Amino acid sequence: MYKISNIKHLVFLPVFAMLAACTKEIDIDLNSSNPQTVIEGNISDEPGPYIVKISKTVNYSESNNYPPISGAVVIISDNTGVVDTLTETFAGTYRTHSIVGTQGNTYTLKVIAEGKQYNAVSTMPLKVNLDSIQFNSDTQPGESETTFAIVPLYLDPIEFGNNYRFFFSSNGIFDKTYQVSNDNIGNGVINQQPFTNDDVKFYEGDTVTVTMHCIDINSYNYYFTLSQIAGGGPGGGATPSNPPNNITGNKALGNFSAYTTQTITQVAHD
Repeated sequence: MYKISNIKHLVFLPVFAMLAACTKEIDIDLNSSNPQTVIEGNISDEPGPYIVKISKTVNYSESNNYPPISGAVVIISDNTGVVDTLTETFAGTYRTHSIVGTQGNTYTLKVIAEGKQYNAVSTMPLKVNLDSIQFNSDTQPGESETTFAIVPLYLDPIEFGNNYRFFFSSNGIFDKTYQVSNDNIGNGVINQQPFTNDDVKFYEGDTVTVTMHCIDINSYNYYFTLSQIAGGGPGGGATPSNPPNNITGNKALGNFSAYTTQTITQVAHD
């Protein structure tokens, strides 16, 4: 969950060789604003139940305490005719009963909360097999121990348009950044893209876990944008703009995603 903030007079300075810097000024209101609804829901190809969380944003200067929205009507249906009305198990947390995550199926989320209706649609991609993990030396000058970049090895399908999200951990310490990729480069071949992160280092002998989600294009755009803007604000918890999402009807933040998932754990080695 992310505190939604705005930055007044955010300035970008694209610098081009041999040219003077150009400045573009973008006005984004930093002042207090009315809270916005946040909807976060996921369906995977693992057994349910699946969860939808509904809450409200807080102002930029407030703590990361997001008020839950209770009493909402939350329904998930699929293209096979299954309709599942979720139950609120905790304040703002809604759980499925019968819907099943299946590759290739399309899922529709309907939320009625505080007199407003929100809708979202996500199609679960076909699973791309995560075969293993490759460790590429990434030792920087001045480091005394060998560090590695992580390369998830999978064969991207020949069909264009595959999107992926990755989660990494080392000895139980999780990388909290947003790591995504697609097949704009490397379509139909074995992935060779390495992933690194300054917060979590991977050393010889570490137990490394990689989880790969196959996601749709809307989720890719959402998490890719978060990867670009995350880290602003107090404690890195604020974002200077709202990422694009697949929620329609009334305006809301968050994302609804149907994805496949698989995890591999290996010991880091040369």
